[in-house]
Amino acid sequence: MTETDNTQSAAGEAQAEPPSRLRRVMRYIPLVAPVLLWAVPCWVLLHTGQHWPLPVAVIGTTLFALGLMGMPLAMVRGHGRRQQDRAAIVGDTLLGSIWVLFTWSVLLGVLLRLALTVAGVGDGQDRARIVTWAVVGVAAVLLAWGYAEARRVPRVRRLDVQLPRLGAGLDGTRVVLITDTHYGPLDRARWSARVCETVNTLEADLVCHTGDIADGTAERRRAQAAPLGTVKATRARVYVTGNHEYYSEAQGWVDLMNELGWEPLRNSHLLLERGGDTLVVAGVDDVTAESSGLTGHRAHLAGALDGADADLPVLLLAHQPTFVDRAAAHGVDLQISGHTHGGQIWPFHYLVRLDQPAVAGLSHHGARTLLYTSRGTGFWGPPFRVFAPSEITLLVLRSPQPPASS
Repeated sequence: MTETDNTQSAAGEAQAEPPSRLRRVMRYIPLVAPVLLWAVPCWVLLHTGQHWPLPVAVIGTTLFALGLMGMPLAMVRGHGRRQQDRAAIVGDTLLGSIWVLFTWSVLLGVLLRLALTVAGVGDGQDRARIVTWAVVGVAAVLLAWGYAEARRVPRVRRLDVQLPRLGAGLDGTRVVLITDTHYGPLDRARWSARVCETVNTLEADLVCHTGDIADGTAERRRAQAAPLGTVKATRARVYVTGNHEYYSEAQGWVDLMNELGWEPLRNSHLLLERGGDTLVVAGVDDVTAESSGLTGHRAHLAGALDGADADLPVLLLAHQPTFVDRAAAHGVDLQISGHTHGGQIWPFHYLVRLDQPAVAGLSHHGARTLLYTSRGTGFWGPPFRVFAPSEITLLVLRSPQPPASS
């Protein structure tokens, strides 16, 4: 038997090994999660001592059951092969609504009931009904507020970032970051135009988009993305792919951004020079690029920095914060990312934190690498943002050296 045969045999044996217990459990999460999301609020609001009239209990339970059956169906029709925008809107809205209702059924349902019991308020039925109305009221307020937050033009978040290696000539360089615009089933062409108008008031030297432009192909979402062509920068407009581009013909998005006047940094860099000093602005494809099967698409930091002077400071665009380990290993000064949405709907950020090293804001990694993680400019899926506001970010780069006096 040849060495190759041995290798193939060993690989076959490894593949034949039974999956771990954790993996077996993970397989059932997509089936169990929707049931829990709908069953827990149904139980807490209708069947924990409220003694509602029979028609109320029956109608309420039926609505929860319809939601449990309808949400997955709408999500599949909306985000699967059919890509039906109306179905996506229904499924996404149901998902966001039931997540909020589930969260507050658990938290408020337990804590308020305990507080009412300790305080001796009413009998069991009174306390149960108070909890129901309180949970419904809080959920309704949060969903209305969260919808308004998701659809508004993001506030500008301004932050000074000192880079020890930045030359004095580049002190005050203005970098604007937008990311995760997620143009999708809800037509947001007017919102897109207003976002770009806001960006243009910031007098940016460099404007960056760190991916997840849209959900859908460039051809399908062109009208919503078109206002990006109006964005102004004194030096450059640069873009890198996010994971969602690889669900929707990523090369089409690269081509469209190039057509709109943005420079796609696909494992490449450009030099930003001012006052006799230079900043390397590099970008990499998203970490999911290689598994997409698209020729030439992969995250390759060494390629992005190839030919750049190692003594120059580096600003890196990478969609996912998790790339920062590689950035720190290469001595990158500042990585800017998106992807997390800041959790988008509280308390989802706790789950995001299991997958990413940062959820939002500025953080330190390794000897000198800073990471700025944006909460995102748009929203994905559910049209709600609860305790995770969207943002347009203005990073003002600062040098430790005083600028030369004129």
